[in-house]
Amino acid sequence: MLALSWPHGRYAGIDVVREVCDPESLAEFVWALYEQSRADYYVDAKEDWGLPALGWLGNDDTVRRLAPLIRSWPGDGQHVQAVIGLDVLVAIGTDTALAHLNSIATTVKFKGLRAKAQERIAELADERGLSPEQLADRLVPDFGLDERGSLTLDYGPRRFTVGFDDQLKPFVTDQTGKRLKDLPKPGARDDADLAPAAHARFAELKKDVRTVAANQIRRLEQAMISQRRWELAEFQRLFVHHPLLWHIARRLLWRADTGVVFRVCEDRTFADADDTTTVLPETTRVSVAHPVHLGEEAAAWAEVFADYEILQPFPQLHRPVHRLTGEERTSAELTRFHGTTVPTTRVLGLQRRGWSLVSHGGGVDTYLCRPARGNRKVVIVLDPGVERGAPLSDPEQRVVRVALTDAQRGAVNGRFGELDAVLVSEVLTDLTTLTAPEA
Repeated sequence: MLALSWPHGRYAGIDVVREVCDPESLAEFVWALYEQSRADYYVDAKEDWGLPALGWLGNDDTVRRLAPLIRSWPGDGQHVQAVIGLDVLVAIGTDTALAHLNSIATTVKFKGLRAKAQERIAELADERGLSPEQLADRLVPDFGLDERGSLTLDYGPRRFTVGFDDQLKPFVTDQTGKRLKDLPKPGARDDADLAPAAHARFAELKKDVRTVAANQIRRLEQAMISQRRWELAEFQRLFVHHPLLWHIARRLLWRADTGVVFRVCEDRTFADADDTTTVLPETTRVSVAHPVHLGEEAAAWAEVFADYEILQPFPQLHRPVHRLTGEERTSAELTRFHGTTVPTTRVLGLQRRGWSLVSHGGGVDTYLCRPARGNRKVVIVLDPGVERGAPLSDPEQRVVRVALTDAQRGAVNGRFGELDAVLVSEVLTDLTTLTAPEA
């Protein structure tokens, strides 16, 4: 039935199999079939039914095995297989599967695969009447955590509690509250059924949270830069009362559209810099506060976070703030950076900061681009450019020009002073770091 299903669509009998068979052993069976199909006859990915079959009978364990392969396949010349893998994640459709799909859409290094994953996310969002960003908000699994954002692992005579640090890395405490290096292995006195199951669950939790954590931290940092806003009720549901994300929410500073700045307390109430409870109107829209908007308040908030020993998941309160000179505000170019020589490794590193390497033809990327509002982009022109097949063949690049241009035509468009102060600060921070003298 599995062989008959590809590429014409799932054979009806498979649904009957799903109803009468044990889901876990069925998922193991279909994974074994997939591995056997690859070992016995390595056919063209478009003709191999073993991979699509994972989508019809797979589960979260399937996702954990498959996702790293999808990420690596384009590098081995298996782009088609990787794209089919994306459809497998969509077909499995669990929170874990969609979280991995969203992570691929935002972090995988292969542009073609990343674009295909973004298409799948956009399609799923459209089906639900959401934007891709709104869908991403809703794809964060709760991993079975309780309302405190923790998890109890029951060994029978012993119990352990799982918590999360500022990077969402899970840690374990014993019944006295002592933090342990790791979850102990089941012992002879532990329950023979409960202890191994709890130990296996923690191992799975670490794997799953590792995938989700980096993506969520990166996503919230980008939300701060783009000044994305949430309705108050949405903010409370998606962050304050989410058992996993609230661990990040309480380590960040938030800003209401009225200008009120607040933090999320341990009891999930809001407080200002004087530790006074803050009640926001229901119509409030909330964003991640950027230090550009804090002014003199930044020092007071830094002291509050230090007093409470709150570690932040990414630089916020101590984030550098840069501003344009008077001349730069009226210009479409940032000439202070022109003519500087920079390491190619730093150029490549800017891709993690929202910049994209692009080319106007050929296999050499001669531009770094970052979107700006008003259908514009900030462009860094490079010489000699980054060769796609061998990016470090030229260890250095010269910054020829930094300009604000039209997103489509590439012609100069507007003045830097017209851009949002947050975007300006971030662009200047990136350029300052890029062109800083090497130590």
